[in-house]
Amino acid sequence: MVDEWLGDLRSLRDLKRSTIRSYSEAVRAFCHFATDPLYEWASTCEERFGSHPVQVVHEWNTAVHVQDNEADAKKRAFTKAELHAFFAHCDDEVARIRAFGRKGWLPAFRDATLFKTAYAFGTRRNETRMLDAADFGRNPHGAEYGEFGLCRVRFGKAKKGSPPKRRSVLTVWDGTPDVLDEWFAEVRPLFGAEGNPAAWPSERGLRIGCQRLDSRFIAYRQALCLDQGLDFHSFRRSYVTHLIEDGWDPRFVQEQVGHDHASTTSIYTCVSSDFRTRTLRRHLDGTVAAALESQNRRQS
Repeated sequence: MVDEWLGDLRSLRDLKRSTIRSYSEAVRAFCHFATDPLYEWASTCEERFGSHPVQVVHEWNTAVHVQDNEADAKKRAFTKAELHAFFAHCDDEVARIRAFGRKGWLPAFRDATLFKTAYAFGTRRNETRMLDAADFGRNPHGAEYGEFGLCRVRFGKAKKGSPPKRRSVLTVWDGTPDVLDEWFAEVRPLFGAEGNPAAWPSERGLRIGCQRLDSRFIAYRQALCLDQGLDFHSFRRSYVTHLIEDGWDPRFVQEQVGHDHASTTSIYTCVSSDFRTRTLRRHLDGTVAAALESQNRRQS
């Protein structure tokens, strides 16, 4: 019944292509195990039940991975104006809640700082959530950033069968140290998190959960009337996009976000039309200038 099952996942449950393929690969792997002569399951089943297991997952009845990028086409990066508005709204919410004398301003401040950190270092949601206070440190080649010159990501996206991938991300935005210094020096101690290593402690547990982050993000997105193509991962898309737009070396950006291949980084590069227009104009102007110079030389 694998065909009916996969059809149900696609048409009724509306699961992502990558999720459906992952499910089908799990079934394929089990069938491979059950039909492998090494384990003698086939002969045992034939003896006991008069039948034997067969492989039911094939290329012709399952989703095949044929593209590098299978993300939802609606997902995108923030524009710089949208990002500025989002962070301004984060700060306004903290001020609004605090003005009413409510305790909720501390979690709001924490979440605002966490969002800014995700953009500042281009980290994924779980990478950001799992940061500890000790994961921030000095960069000897960027002394101007003080105690927040780099971020050690210890829970990066793992490959199959491997532990979480680690990397160090260098600070690139001038305002990042001030944001983190205010949080760790002035606000985080108010959580009463003494002995808690987590950078973003929860009110009831060790650290904030993914569901809380998602609900806060969605609430802010809706308040600003931004479209659903923006999600937490958009901070990472924006980080890559804005660095490329600002002229940073693509290889450096690739290392910062921990991609093994440049093609993966290029998928994240949602370079704005304004950037492409400026780039095109610069090259066209250079071509025209070179042609005029060549004509002047011939005339002289």
